[in-house]
Amino acid sequence: MSMKAPHSPAAVESTGAASTATGIRPADATLLDVLRVQGSLGVADIAAALGVTATAVRQRLERLMTAGLIDRTSDCRGAVRRGRPSHRYQLSDAGRRSAGDNFRDLAIALWREIRGIREPQVRQGMLARVGSTLAGLYRDRVGGETPVGRLEDVAALFRERRIACDVTASTGAGLPVLTAYACPYPELAEQDRGICVAERSMLQELVGANVRLSECRLDGADCCRFSVVAGSGGEANGGR
Repeated sequence: MSMKAPHSPAAVESTGAASTATGIRPADATLLDVLRVQGSLGVADIAAALGVTATAVRQRLERLMTAGLIDRTSDCRGAVRRGRPSHRYQLSDAGRRSAGDNFRDLAIALWREIRGIREPQVRQGMLARVGSTLAGLYRDRVGGETPVGRLEDVAALFRERRIACDVTASTGAGLPVLTAYACPYPELAEQDRGICVAERSMLQELVGANVRLSECRLDGADCCRFSVVAGSGGEANGGR
């Protein structure tokens, strides 16, 4: 069986698929893979490895540096052109972590295990702990002084995850409502709506108030609405 050289464009094309799962452009993912295989390179070396022009390489490098995936250093050994030093490019820490993103598969596998728990109380407790763990990941980003302010911070986090949403006041009571127009975990939710329970638990911890899932896409609604409710008691511990 023949082997392609690791620096050839065809070789790195096959490794770019995992990177594109994170939202990186395929062409940029291929450039990342060249640096992953060969280490620090100059523009001319990258252009030769990819079979594209230096201008195309610089455009991709600018995007990837802006995204924090590539670092640039001055190359004292390189030729100086027009009074400016040449540069070399290498993966940043974030760039190195961008490869092999199989979190989706892992999440689905773990969720299937949760679904397999037969004892309702044990399963409910597991869902609550998942929600609490999710809240811990985002707690330092939620600093509003009121439930409305904290829900606005949560909405900003959702938007960073490319989940279109807004915060409005509920009719009558005037309490805040978070409306999500896309599910953060569509494949998991289609298998088991327990993920909705975990998401609601996360919101309750972050907002510091009881939250109810008042509308759900799984029930045919065009969005999911998480409504802050007055009072305490059952809603915080297991209401939908």
